[in-house]
This record gives sequence, C-alpha cells and structure tokens, in this order.
Amino acid sequence: MPLVAAIFLAAGAIFAAIYGAACCWRPSSWPRTAVKTASVAALVPASAVLGAPLAITLGLLLGAAGDFFLSRPGERAFLAGMAAFGAGHLAYAWVFWASGSTVAVIPVAALVLIALSTEVWLAPHTGALLWPVRAYVALIALMALAALALGPVHRLAPIGAGLFVFSDLMLAIERFVTTDPRLGRALSHLLWAAYWSGQALILWGMAAGAAS
Repeated sequence: MPLVAAIFLAAGAIFAAIYGAACCWRPSSWPRTAVKTASVAALVPASAVLGAPLAITLGLLLGAAGDFFLSRPGERAFLAGMAAFGAGHLAYAWVFWASGSTVAVIPVAALVLIALSTEVWLAPHTGALLWPVRAYVALIALMALAALALGPVHRLAPIGAGLFVFSDLMLAIERFVTTDPRLGRALSHLLWAAYWSGQALILWGMAAGAAS
C-alpha cells in the first residue's frame, strides 16, 4: 500500500476512534463536527491514491458532507445530510452495478423486506420528514441491492454496504423511535462503529477490485 494512502487511512481511523469514544453521544458542537467530518474526509484522498473508481471517491466525499450536516443541529441540516448521503448511495450503486454480475434471490428478498418493514416501525414516527425518509430508505436499499451483485474480487464492499445499512437502521431507531437516553447513547456508539467500518470496507473492496 502506498505510504500516503496508509497515512490518510490511519488518520481517518484515529478520528473515527476519537469520535466513537468521546463525541458521538454528545450535543452538537463545532469540535464534534470537525472530528466526525474528518474521519470520512480522510478516506477521500486515500481512495484516490489507491485507485478506487471515481464514483467511490465521490461517494466518500458526499458521505463526509453528510456527516458534516448531520452533526449540526436543526431539521434543515438533517435534510441536507440525508440528501448528501442519498447522492452518495447513488454513486455507490452506479459503480456496484457496473462492476457486478448476478444476485442471489434470498439476500435480495431479505433486503427488500427490511426496507418495506420501515413502513411499520419507522414511518409513523417521522412526522413531516416522512417522504424524505422514505426516499432515503429507497436509495440505501438500491445501493445495498447493487452491492449484492459484486463478485469475489470485491468481497469486502458488500460487507461494507451491509454495515452501512445496519448503521442507518440504528440511526433511525435512535433519532425517531427510542425515547430512552441510555439506549440512544448505546445506539450512537454502535451505529458509528458500523458506519465508519462500512465506508472503509467499501473503499477497500472497490480499490482491491480496481487493482485486480
């Protein structure tokens, strides 16, 4: 691995560890925003150096923008964050489909059922954000479906996509469903670990595929 890529990956991992250990459950602040954004922003130059597809680098950049907005208070910032992540999912889906082949029926059926289940346990709690949340669910489901088509050479990327989906499920519960602060804090730690690991594995898997 090129030294420059290793430095950026290590920096991202350090920022992610700091955010997960000391920041993810705290109220919004500019230091918290900086650490959260930097943890994924550091993966962007690493992606470029490792030769990952341009859509992966773009998806990571949009993810960093999404992290910035989601770390800020207010509904408008939340909507901007969802829009950035939704665009990132489209970038990922495009390159996954372009790099994939066939998809097994059972994983696809399970993913579709998970997406549809949000109408039961999530949609009733979203209020005015119902349609933006529905649109986001559709976009991340599309990204994950595309990831299921990836072959063995990209084997880490579907795992990363699965972790991304899991992190967003936990985020939905933490933001819209639970009212227990202790559960909310536990979910914050869990979803952050899954999210950052998912982004890193998508990068790693797609870079490995591009190099093969």
